[in-house]
Amino acid sequence: MKYIKNTILFILSFIISIFLLYPSSFGAISNLEIESPRAILMDGETGRILFEKNSEEVCNGTSIMKIMNILLAIEAIESGELEENDSTTVSDKASNTPGVGVWLKSGETTTVKELLKALSMVSANDAAIALAEYMEGSEGKFLSKMNEKAVQLGMKNTIFKDIIGSDEDGNVTTALDVAIMSKELINHKTILPYCATWIDHIRNGSTQIVNTNKLLKSYPGTTGLKTGTSEKAGSCISATAEKNGIKLVAVILGCENPDKRLKDIKSILDYGFSEFIKINPKPAEIPLSVKVKNGMTNQVLISSEPIKPILLSKKESQNISSQINLTEELTAPIQKGQKIGEITYLQNNNKLFTCDITTSDSVDEINFKDVFFETLKCFFKP
Repeated sequence: MKYIKNTILFILSFIISIFLLYPSSFGAISNLEIESPRAILMDGETGRILFEKNSEEVCNGTSIMKIMNILLAIEAIESGELEENDSTTVSDKASNTPGVGVWLKSGETTTVKELLKALSMVSANDAAIALAEYMEGSEGKFLSKMNEKAVQLGMKNTIFKDIIGSDEDGNVTTALDVAIMSKELINHKTILPYCATWIDHIRNGSTQIVNTNKLLKSYPGTTGLKTGTSEKAGSCISATAEKNGIKLVAVILGCENPDKRLKDIKSILDYGFSEFIKINPKPAEIPLSVKVKNGMTNQVLISSEPIKPILLSKKESQNISSQINLTEELTAPIQKGQKIGEITYLQNNNKLFTCDITTSDSVDEINFKDVFFETLKCFFKP
């Protein structure tokens, strides 16, 4: 009997020690289980990765890669290079493009706005070609711009071989890269009428188009963005959603079927909204001014950048501290807005973000002629 009792106590002690020694093994991320082979969850404002699963594994991205087409068009509209109401004429090549489309006919006249609707909502290949030809004159030139933009955004493992996201060998991306371009796109507010609309019409109302993103009807807070499915790539989605000031970007690549894709993407978004909160760290206290050497005044007022709310896990939201790195004395001349230090905000010694400390005024170098006249003014001042 004593032997059995001692054995039970030993087993209990062993179990308790496991929990004490390896607490990280039982964290929130271990509770997030998805079937999809590749996935990522990103803070839609800062780009911080909140969850990932094989997010840098290179694979085909199917028509989800058309997010880049849409991004280039939206940027052109916002810069004034392109107008939504611009009239375009459909070419033979665009009308004969295989795959999903909106049955554009050669010689048909449409607008940039209608092409963007078809591209964003139903991933129309014919609309993609027509828009590319209107913007750059040819599919090849537009393709070059897509690859250039990918490099600019830091999409290290993406290569666009065509502009419709086909299963062509070498037409590849990663979940991380898709999230990067999705974050860039969703921060352009002009995209929302396109990607967040469930049902719309083109051709003066004669053709109805229904968004392929079922999250718009089944997940509150969804703002977009794009789905894609092919034999080689599987079922893919880039989903964006916003609740309580939290913006999330979630990407799944290579899921087995659309139903499992929908289930997993909801789980990822649920995890993001339940496990993370937005907080406002307490501002660090800095001096009102710093000393100035060889200046017309012996001090200059200073200030720091305003603190923006930051997204942290509920566990991380405690123990936030700050470190101030500030030049104690400056030498004139000093420019207004000159950076003279920074505040680093940390959570358990892990860097969260920094805020610049700058001068609020300018200070000229000392000039004895000006000093003389200033002294005279003071002397004769009534």
